[in-house]
Amino acid sequence: MRASGRVYIRERKRGDQWYAQLRVEGRRMNRRLGPVWTERGRPPEGYFTKRTAEAALQALLTDARRGELAGPDPVGASRTYAHACEEFLRYTEQDRDRSASTVRDYRYCIERRLYPAFGADTPLSSITTQRIDEARERMLAEGAISRRSVQKVLVVNYSILKRAKRKGWIKTNPAEDAERVTVKRSGDFNVLSPEEVAQVSRVADNEQDAALWVVAAFTGLRMGELRALRWGDIDFAGRTVFVRSSYSKERRVHEPKSGKVRSVPLIDQAAVELDRLSRRQHFTASTDLVFASPTGRHLDDKEMRMRFYSALDRAGLGHKRTGDRPLRFHDLRHTFGTLAAQVWPLVDVQAYMGHSSVTTTMIYAHHIPKRAAADALTHLVDGGNYASSHRLVAC
Repeated sequence: MRASGRVYIRERKRGDQWYAQLRVEGRRMNRRLGPVWTERGRPPEGYFTKRTAEAALQALLTDARRGELAGPDPVGASRTYAHACEEFLRYTEQDRDRSASTVRDYRYCIERRLYPAFGADTPLSSITTQRIDEARERMLAEGAISRRSVQKVLVVNYSILKRAKRKGWIKTNPAEDAERVTVKRSGDFNVLSPEEVAQVSRVADNEQDAALWVVAAFTGLRMGELRALRWGDIDFAGRTVFVRSSYSKERRVHEPKSGKVRSVPLIDQAAVELDRLSRRQHFTASTDLVFASPTGRHLDDKEMRMRFYSALDRAGLGHKRTGDRPLRFHDLRHTFGTLAAQVWPLVDVQAYMGHSSVTTTMIYAHHIPKRAAADALTHLVDGGNYASSHRLVAC
């Protein structure tokens, strides 16, 4: 039989582990070899160095080529919910190449929500639709997390069981028939007006922050995209900002959230601020960061938020940080969305903001001025001589 493979280390709370990944006749499988040995000298029984891990891999490949390697477990046999969760995390990180922050969020959800709900050692075959429904009802009744958070937890659980089904560990995905959690969006959010953006910019601590608030509000770039923006991404002549990368909380540069490079119109108000910033003494080369620390490195996201909130207070807009919908840094992106929806078709706004679906962009639809629609209906009503038969009283 055709067989190939590699060894790799997987981080674990109780110590890193060596794993062997094999591909046998086109089918991929993983085998845990044992804990990593990093000390000097011969490793104890059950521990592996890179050399001994590769030797173990070769032994597995030999068994596979002879047809003697044990295949996947029978459906439901010996597989626990923890097995399914770990496979889902591995698949997300390695096969789908998702960012470290995404994997971290999934792991948090699993360890804090799903393991308490279903049990890590629970046999996979014993997780039924009824059990999932009971967990949903319990989370909603306890009220420890919002309905939207419960919805996200159940979506992750669905994906975990979907992967387990794909691996042949369960015959059906019990989450497919489970009750969904409905979440109603108000469609409203807290934004700044263009005048308020200017107010905040005027009281910024420095020239760079002044430009940062304006660019964030008038281009719609995400926090990570702003932190990764370089001068070579700005085309002043073409009045375009190219969004080519993002900088994550794990201090890693990766592709934008959409997975694709996009471009955004560079309006005059943002261009003026960027042009002024480009005349600073340092960090103006095409490869330099536009918004950089004093040493030319990426800005700290927490410090960016804190400076923005302080500027809001100084601008007399601190009240926007209170109430049911306190203004966040991310709402500068919503500011762009509400303005953009008033002048461009929603499909264009979708492309500029990097939304995967126009459904997401539709949240800005109610900000589109209704003057033309109001005028059209006014003329229709007026055509029926409404004004002549009724006295309109201004209140």
